[in-house]
Amino acid sequence: MLPELATKWGTPLFVYDTSIIDRQYQRLVNAFKGQNVQFNYACKALSNPNILKYFKILGTGLDTVSIEEVRLGLMAGFDPKQILFTPNCVDLNEIQEAVNLGVQINIDNLSTLEQFGSRYGDSVPVCVRMNPHILAGGHHKISTGHIDSKFGISIHQSRYLQRIINHYNIHVNGLHMHTGSDILDVDVFLRGAQVLMDLAFDFPELEYIDFGSGFKVPYRPDERGTNVEELGEKMGYLFSEFCNQYGRSLALVFEPGKWLVSEAGYFLAQVNVVKHTTSTVFAGVNSGFNHFIRPMLYDAYHHILNLSNPNGKERIYTVVGYICETDTFAWDRPLPEVREGDILCFLNAGAYLYSMSSNYNSRLRPAEVLVHRQKDYLISRRQTMDDLLASVVICDLEY
Repeated sequence: MLPELATKWGTPLFVYDTSIIDRQYQRLVNAFKGQNVQFNYACKALSNPNILKYFKILGTGLDTVSIEEVRLGLMAGFDPKQILFTPNCVDLNEIQEAVNLGVQINIDNLSTLEQFGSRYGDSVPVCVRMNPHILAGGHHKISTGHIDSKFGISIHQSRYLQRIINHYNIHVNGLHMHTGSDILDVDVFLRGAQVLMDLAFDFPELEYIDFGSGFKVPYRPDERGTNVEELGEKMGYLFSEFCNQYGRSLALVFEPGKWLVSEAGYFLAQVNVVKHTTSTVFAGVNSGFNHFIRPMLYDAYHHILNLSNPNGKERIYTVVGYICETDTFAWDRPLPEVREGDILCFLNAGAYLYSMSSNYNSRLRPAEVLVHRQKDYLISRRQTMDDLLASVVICDLEY
């Protein structure tokens, strides 16, 4: 179906398959069956309103990190109480706007918490994000629970945290952590969870504990992802024991993003040129890091298929883009023979790609298509020059 979509909608093109989103969501639901669990989709991974509406239908809540994402979630039909707002380094005015919209507030630093408490006291419940100082693995740019991270309140500041809460009579109804992405080792995740549960006894009015996410998805053909079934079994036992000691049942919350949409996404690009140099054969495509930044930003591996010549003789290519920067998708990658005009398909293209795309080099953003029950739906059209200029104000300068 992918080659037909490339012909119908043109390239470059993002394609998302709801059947894979369903599969990933059901794995989580089944892994935590019988538990008081809530999954909040981390919409920064892919924030198209049609995707948000689909998660609303599935029954998830929403994890947001900006007031704009909050507004997208409300537009998609989420009840404000289903939306958790977890910003960092924002002005208090943005948090006040979120309060006015009625969403759940999550604060990750002491200064903002003091200002929040001074303004609202116990009238607005709040969640606090803690940093457990757990090195979770993965690329250093996506690890957020280490001691040098800007995210969260250090567990070593818990005494000061309690002083602020007591002074302003702040109603803390949730605890939160997120240690980063690509956590493969279940026991590493559980260590961070245990830190948060130990801390929870200092907060008598909790309604939920949000353990973030960071579940790893496989990017390479021989790679493993997080065993969420093992996590569900171990975490379920651990959390049940905690609730017994705490004195009542709390909600167990997770906020998966990449886990739910990464494998559901495909990126299609056309080969503009096959360029031979003295040492390298380049396959240059009609895209770049303006659309597909993860390989350049995180050294991320994305498997590539040649849809036009899947049975061709294998050769070695370095796949690059058309941006006037170094925008290499893959070095020395074995692929079926690549010819000019072929369509290449990049896998795991659902998370942190379109949402991180830009108009660098004044290039236009591609279209997005959603495939549901074998039918394709355009969910964002390809940009035009009018879109590029929509916010530009041409001023009449005097020279």
